[in-house]
Amino acid sequence: MSGFYRRALSKSLTEAQYRELLVSASGEIFRLKAVLDSLPSGILVCDERHLLVMANKSALRLLPLSQPEGNLLWELVLDEGLSGFFRRTLSAGDRVLDHEADVPVRSGNRLLSISVHPLVDRKQISGSLVHIEDITEKRARETRLRRAENLASLTTLAAGVAHEIKNPLNFVNNFSGVSAELIDELQDIVKRGSFDEKARDDIVQLTGTLRGNLERIVQHGKRADSIVKNMLLHSREGTGERRSIDINALVEESLNLAYHGARAEKSGFNITLERSFDPAAGEADVYPQEINRVLINLISNGFYAATKRHDEQAKRDGCQATLTAATKSLGDRVEIRIRDNGIGIPPEVREKMFNPFFTTKPAGEGTGLGLSISHDIIVEQHSGIIEVDTQPGEFTEFRIVLPRAAA
Repeated sequence: MSGFYRRALSKSLTEAQYRELLVSASGEIFRLKAVLDSLPSGILVCDERHLLVMANKSALRLLPLSQPEGNLLWELVLDEGLSGFFRRTLSAGDRVLDHEADVPVRSGNRLLSISVHPLVDRKQISGSLVHIEDITEKRARETRLRRAENLASLTTLAAGVAHEIKNPLNFVNNFSGVSAELIDELQDIVKRGSFDEKARDDIVQLTGTLRGNLERIVQHGKRADSIVKNMLLHSREGTGERRSIDINALVEESLNLAYHGARAEKSGFNITLERSFDPAAGEADVYPQEINRVLINLISNGFYAATKRHDEQAKRDGCQATLTAATKSLGDRVEIRIRDNGIGIPPEVREKMFNPFFTTKPAGEGTGLGLSISHDIIVEQHSGIIEVDTQPGEFTEFRIVLPRAAA
C-alpha cells in the first residue's frame, strides 16, 4: 500500500481527499500495531542509527527496557549481557539466528531466543528487526521428553538385565555372610591354638583386614541389590490396581510409614511433623501402591535433608528440624505438598535431580533412582505434575498434582 500512498501524494489532491487519505493511512497503522501487539513473540525495530523506533507489547514484556523507544537499543536494555550482545551485533551489522539468553525475572530465569535481521526497504537496508521468543517452556518440555526417553530406556534395560544380575548378587551376598562366619571361627581357633604371640597377632590382623573387606563387599552388594530391586519395580508399570482413594488418608499413611522407618534406622532421630490437610481434597484416581512409594521417598528425602541441616545447629541453639505435609483441592485435580526446612538443593543439582542414578548422598546410602522413578510414576503413569521449589540452606518443597477421581 505504500506505493499507492506515494502515487496519491504525487498528485494534486483536495483537502477532503487528503483527509480521506490520512484516515485510511491511520487505520492501516492501527491495524498493523494491533497485529504486532497480538503476536506472542517480541518485535523490536531499529533505524539505521540503531535507535529503537518501535517495540510491541510482547517485546516490552519479555525484554524489560528502561524506556519504550528513542535511544540506542543497547542503552535501553537493562540486562548487561543482552546489552553487550545487541551492541556487538547491531554495530557489526550481523544477521543472528536463535541466540539464546537467560534473563532474570521474579520467578527465576526466562530463556529467550533472539534473532536479528536487517530491515530492507526498497532494496536498501534501513535498520534492524529483532525477533524475541520465550522458549523457557519449550526447553522444559524438551528436558521432560529426554527424561522420559531415559526412563523408557531404563525400563527396557531393567526387564532384561535385572534378572540376570540378581542371582549373582544373591550369591555374593550369601557367601560374603558365610565367609564372615568362617572368619569368626578362625579367630576362635587362633585364640585356642598354640601359636607364638607374633604369629597370633599377625593372624588376628590379617583376619581383621579380611573382615573389613567382606563388610565393604556386603555393603556394596546390598546397594547393588537395591538398584536391581528398584529397576525391577520400575519395569512393572502401574503396580497393583488403579482405584479411587482418599488422598488425605494416603498421605497420612505414607507419613507414618516413613517416620517410623526413619526412627528405626537412626538413633536419636528427632523431627517435628506438621500437617495441613484440606478436607475437600477428596479422592484421586491412582495406583495407591505407586503413589505411596513416591510419597515415602519424598518424605524420607525430606527427613534426611532436615536432620542433616539441623543436627549440628540443634546442639548449639535447639533449632528444630521440621517436615510439613499438605493437601489442597484444585477443582478437577488434587495437590500434595511435601516441605522440609533442610539443606535445600543447589541450582546445579536441581537440573539433574530427576535423572536416573544421580544422587548427592554418600556412597552406599542412595541409588539415584528414587526421584527419577517418582517422576515417571506421577507424570507417565498418572498424567500428573511433580515440581520442586527450593532455597539452598532454607527449604525444599515438592508439589504433586494428580487428576481427580472420576464421578
